[in-house]
Amino acid sequence: MRVLKIKSKIWIETDDGILISEGRVKLLKLIAETGSLNKAAKAMDLSYQKAWKLVDVSNKSAKYPLIETQVGGNKGGGTVLTPYGQSLINAFESINSNCWEFLDNEFKKHKL
Repeated sequence: MRVLKIKSKIWIETDDGILISEGRVKLLKLIAETGSLNKAAKAMDLSYQKAWKLVDVSNKSAKYPLIETQVGGNKGGGTVLTPYGQSLINAFESINSNCWEFLDNEFKKHKL
């Protein structure tokens, strides 16, 4: 017997574009972990330009910035996740988890 699974992807968007999605969450978490957009992009096998575009669209769509860049210094610049960026990740992950739970329960009701 084949096992049936329900699949779905969610994202949150504004009139300006996609605010947050699973891929952007992964990118933002890697930025927080590495302190660098460049390192996060490499870890995801994205070009720096593509990663910057994703974060830039999200920043422009957000109520507050998701990341902040730091220029110069002894160790060079870097990129940090803002508290608002972390709260957006937390909200998205909670919504995403609840969505999967809801869909799984709905699917089970139909006993396919």
